[in-house]
Amino acid sequence: MNNNYRSFFGLKKQPFGSDIRLNDILKTAELIDVKDRFDYVIRLGAIGLITGEVGSGKSTAIRYAAEHLHPSEYKSLYMTASSGAIMEFYRQLVHELDIHIKSNSKAMMLRLIKKEISALVCEKKVKVVLLVDEASLLRLEVFAELHTTCQFEKDSKPYLPIILAGQNNLIDKLSYRSSQPLASRIVARSHLQGTDLAGMEDYLKHHLSIAGVKQNLFDQTAITAIQQGSGGLFRKANHLARGALIAAAAQQCTVVNAEHVRLASTEIF
Repeated sequence: MNNNYRSFFGLKKQPFGSDIRLNDILKTAELIDVKDRFDYVIRLGAIGLITGEVGSGKSTAIRYAAEHLHPSEYKSLYMTASSGAIMEFYRQLVHELDIHIKSNSKAMMLRLIKKEISALVCEKKVKVVLLVDEASLLRLEVFAELHTTCQFEKDSKPYLPIILAGQNNLIDKLSYRSSQPLASRIVARSHLQGTDLAGMEDYLKHHLSIAGVKQNLFDQTAITAIQQGSGGLFRKANHLARGALIAAAAQQCTVVNAEHVRLASTEIF
């Protein structure tokens, strides 16, 4: 597929990309709701959840909320979870904190992690926030121990708020008895769902404007096809919209219709 569709439609940049600037993120009611809960969790030093299907905008919501934290006051530790054991989780956290350690002792790692966080909070007066994306990948053994990372001064100081983001099965994993010490610390939950038809129309218009086109290039049949074909999920909608623009340009059509969306759908899952 070539890039001629951009010049055909007068697009100044590739539309519907993931590398969107903070100020260009569409401020939906759901996004603002996530940020409000995010801020509440951080104020309390507790744990919050963001759940949703693949491509529903969880990572974007985390980035939007986290980038509003002033860098002189907050240190955000961002981790993409893996299916490894608790030691793998600690290794990632040690790396984020820039701790140099040769020992493979779990107790030593946890001690150094908590020591560094205490120093940041108490000595440098910096608030620490741990953001764990793809948290639904974590093993149950990690959920069983993760709460110990938050325990400071006999569990009396909330030095490490945590935001866990993942697919819907994250809720199932937190329902296990072994996960209860962690789940009991959760004070706020956000769930991102696919957008409706009106929301999809706003989303498409917004991203076209970011790319330098003010008029809507998608007719109503195309908007409906994108909303239905993506289930209202933004990542798949991005792929369908961009592919439909390419298909329309190939046919020298200045307006994208449902047939162009159908052609685009044959290229993606």
